Amino acid sequence: MNICLIRHSITEGNLQHRYIGKKTDIPLCPEGIALAKEQALKVKKFNPDMLFVSPMIRCRETASILFPDKLQIIINELEECDFGDFEGKNFLELTNIKAYQDWIDSNGTLPFPNGESQYNFKQRCCKAIESIFEKYQFESAAIVAHGGTLMSILSEYEESNKSYFSWNIKNCEPVYCKVNCVSPLKLKVYNQQ
Repeated sequence: MNICLIRHSITEGNLQHRYIGKKTDIPLCPEGIALAKEQALKVKKFNPDMLFVSPMIRCRETASILFPDKLQIIINELEECDFGDFEGKNFLELTNIKAYQDWIDSNGTLPFPNGESQYNFKQRCCKAIESIFEKYQFESAAIVAHGGTLMSILSEYEESNKSYFSWNIKNCEPVYCKVNCVSPLKLKVYNQQ
């Protein structure tokens, strides 16, 4: 069994290095549409049995371009993190804010002010992928979600035991995984040829 994890393509917020989480439902920008069309040629050979997608428009648009003939199964819990007071801002706008410096100093483990903690976010994402394996039968699947969502899944289940921030996935970049075990879930990243 194999899964392909894909971070949504580029948005205007990504270009501006903003924290774009679950409170900001923005579409792909022209660069993001172009990148997704380019990547569609690469992921075409994967041809998943099922396609699971975050409900956010940037993910649904990416999935539509990458897998135009596949039914999108929306999984609400795959949404990006709630960045709370940092939502929509970039690091330059947050530089002199004490709560932001405290969050940076905690290596991202403090909860976002009025948002989610890394722990709660990761738990939500892990429950989402576990429920996919419990509810659906497939030999191959693609999941189109967010950078943080995929970082949560890979840091928890990929057998190399790399840390959360080690999984910095580029926009629209597929990460192919072999499912070595479903219960408990164990993934192994491999390169698709």
